[in-house]
Amino acid sequence: MSDDLEPVEDFRRRARAWIQANLGPVQPWDLDQNCENDAEELKAVARDRALQRKLHDAGFAGLCFPKEYGGQGLTPAHHRAFCEELAGHEFPSRFAVPTFSPCASIILECGTAEQKARHLPAILRGDEVWSQLLSEPGGGSDVAGATTSAVRDPATGDWIINGSKVWTSRAWWADWGLILARTNWNVPKHQGLTVFMVPLQQPSIEIRRIERLNGESEACEEFFTDVRVPDSDRMSEIDGGWTVGQRWMYHERVGHNSPWVLRPVGLKQNESKEPTLVAVARRAGRLDDPAARELIGEGQALKIVTHELQRRLASAAASGAGNTDLSSIDRLFRGLAGVRQATIALELAGGQAAAWSEEEEADTGSQGMRYLMRQVTCIGGGTTEIARNVIAERVLGMPREPSGDKGVPFRDVPRGPSRKT
Repeated sequence: MSDDLEPVEDFRRRARAWIQANLGPVQPWDLDQNCENDAEELKAVARDRALQRKLHDAGFAGLCFPKEYGGQGLTPAHHRAFCEELAGHEFPSRFAVPTFSPCASIILECGTAEQKARHLPAILRGDEVWSQLLSEPGGGSDVAGATTSAVRDPATGDWIINGSKVWTSRAWWADWGLILARTNWNVPKHQGLTVFMVPLQQPSIEIRRIERLNGESEACEEFFTDVRVPDSDRMSEIDGGWTVGQRWMYHERVGHNSPWVLRPVGLKQNESKEPTLVAVARRAGRLDDPAARELIGEGQALKIVTHELQRRLASAAASGAGNTDLSSIDRLFRGLAGVRQATIALELAGGQAAAWSEEEEADTGSQGMRYLMRQVTCIGGGTTEIARNVIAERVLGMPREPSGDKGVPFRDVPRGPSRKT
């Protein structure tokens, strides 16, 4: 640590005093981020913007971001100390993912000096909320198979984007988005991509909400029709977007564990609307059941292992000692652990999870819906199948599976069943 930096424990004491004097208790929407309706959601967004501005004005925003872009220029140790002191207090949760990770992280790492100066201070002030535009209706987990196109206008040098993206979290109220688009169809798929920055709230972009099984509609699909983007908002070399894309995927997998993301350490489940496994078993009258106790123990073990795994991988990444693709181990484990946790809760709740009253919904009843939605933990933020491939190929060094599109111009790659004429 540099000699001119404030010692971590001195910083911790200063942060503790400010947090206790200026931040209220943690709110349910900080942890679950599920609001009753759109009006409540927009109210929560406005409150998060105000909280982010409060952190900024007090000198606690962007603790590890360089000072020239509005950050504090501190170390991951300072960041962790602040997050530890933040436990139990409100925080701008909607800025964590995807605004800070992966979007701000990618801008900091791959953006031009002008792009960093324009957007990073605005993000740290709470003026800009970002989304990531990756998945496409026909692409599944194959991010590099993007067909949303960007064509250069020779007259102005601008780029014209057409196509669609899907499963974009919070796009309906976000300000900006990072988008991966196809700029060259005559080279293999990884070699013809470019990354752009796009303001989302404009007439040329139609944003539709997607309602999930549980009634949530924070995810969106977007339709781009002749969206004009100046070349100054291109964030990668032309056709060199996959280099940025690989780092993008890394930061997406790191998520809340990123040193750029402000999130309390040691969040307690009883602060959330989601009941603990003990509460579920108690409601079902099974606390004295040895089988139920074994399930509760398994669930608790999964939480402990998840926390320690994330801590270890985050430390390795911060020190530079670990393979950057180790984040896929966390992604895989969290996905599988999430499915298992939901299954355990359902088994503890028993028949009470199959049908419930409004009074029971926040307790055992919610476990039925949680079980139906369990696979989201293996899909959102990159599928666990892709994580397995990354671990096998880039961590363990195993040979890559044969691919029919390797070395083939993307224009010639089949993208669906052929139509008979």
